[in-house]
Amino acid sequence: MSNTLRHIVSTTFGIALLIAASGQAVATEYIYRDILGNSAPNQKCLAKDQAAARAAEAYYVDRAAKTFCEVQGYGWHLAELSGQGQLVCEECKGNGADQGLYQCRMQDIAVKCQRIKPGSVGLIPGKG
Repeated sequence: MSNTLRHIVSTTFGIALLIAASGQAVATEYIYRDILGNSAPNQKCLAKDQAAARAAEAYYVDRAAKTFCEVQGYGWHLAELSGQGQLVCEECKGNGADQGLYQCRMQDIAVKCQRIKPGSVGLIPGKG
């Protein structure tokens, strides 16, 4: 390569490096909200140990936690599950086949929800 070509390549590379380095790297900012909620009780009446095991399953607790955040509005989602809550069982009302059976749910599930702070990633024109 000739010296002129090397000079052009190195100058172009240097300018490109300066342009890339001068861009602002902005971290995404979030808004957080702590929420307590209760899961829905079992649909079916079951023996107390079965109803308790089903209500405490990780799948049902995670699904309820996700729903708590999503109903907050657009953009809200689950950041973390802070607490599993307490198991609450109630005897099914009625007579006949449902006597002695229970419906259980998790009470006071603690979650932390998050959403992107408006303007932190260019959502508002001219800002961010």
